[in-house]
Amino acid sequence: MRRTRLLIFAIATVVILGGASLIGLGMQADSGGAGGGVLPRALTFGVDPAPSAAPTPTGPSPEELAARERAKRVKALDAALKKLDATSPEFSVAVLDKKTGQRYSYRGTEKYDTASIVKVQVLACALLRAQDAGRDLTATELSLAKPMIRLSDNNATTALFTRIGKVAAVTKCNKRLGLTQTKVSNSWGLTRTTVDDQVKLLAELVDTRGPLDAGSRKLAFTLMNTVDDAQDWGVPAIAKAGETTTVKNGWDTRSADGGLWAVNTVGRVTAGDDVNVSVAVLSHNNKSMDGGITLVQKVAKLTRQHLRY
Repeated sequence: MRRTRLLIFAIATVVILGGASLIGLGMQADSGGAGGGVLPRALTFGVDPAPSAAPTPTGPSPEELAARERAKRVKALDAALKKLDATSPEFSVAVLDKKTGQRYSYRGTEKYDTASIVKVQVLACALLRAQDAGRDLTATELSLAKPMIRLSDNNATTALFTRIGKVAAVTKCNKRLGLTQTKVSNSWGLTRTTVDDQVKLLAELVDTRGPLDAGSRKLAFTLMNTVDDAQDWGVPAIAKAGETTTVKNGWDTRSADGGLWAVNTVGRVTAGDDVNVSVAVLSHNNKSMDGGITLVQKVAKLTRQHLRY
């Protein structure tokens, strides 16, 4: 009898373990009702837990996409300017987009003679000097400022430059305007500057939080928006229909440079809330004034083509 009991126990053990092994190999027990024969969890050997859901992939943010696009445009513009630079007189260009806060410069810290674009600095300093005295420009100062900007009159410039204090006064004024790369000369046309400084100056002429008050900003805009037709080249050449421009150009030839020309243009292009850009292009060693004008306008147009402002 004892042997019979042992035999029955052994057979039952084999059956139980065999069933567990079969379940472990993928057989499914019926769980449809009471007594369905589902084995305890401890006996379901080799069953993997259900896989967790994969994380949802996330793409680049709109800001990242915009930054990538901007980088592509800058790279293309760099390449276009380098190609032009290889076959043209030397030039530099800077663009400040007030709408986006983005800046671009090519050879931005290279120094050039200002020629007549220094007249914008003289105007800004005359306006600050008047503000400090709690007044507008006097009738005499205004009579000098108008032809200085609109006609690029040299005699009017010399008179106003002298009246406001020459080199010392303009140098001190430049610090207030944030111009750190500009060195003023007694011969005002030989003042040395960079495109980076020039777009800073252009920005200060319209900055409501800058040193120039509303009246000064309005006068500077009015004069630079109404230059003589013969001098309405440079930055205005990149404007589209309906856009507003301001400009001051500079050009000079000296025997010290072998009769070659410095040709410069600084100005702004605006159109409501859509466009608000300052542009400066400086160049030297041009064989002619007309050649220099063609060069600076081509450079300015390349910035608009690639930066798409």
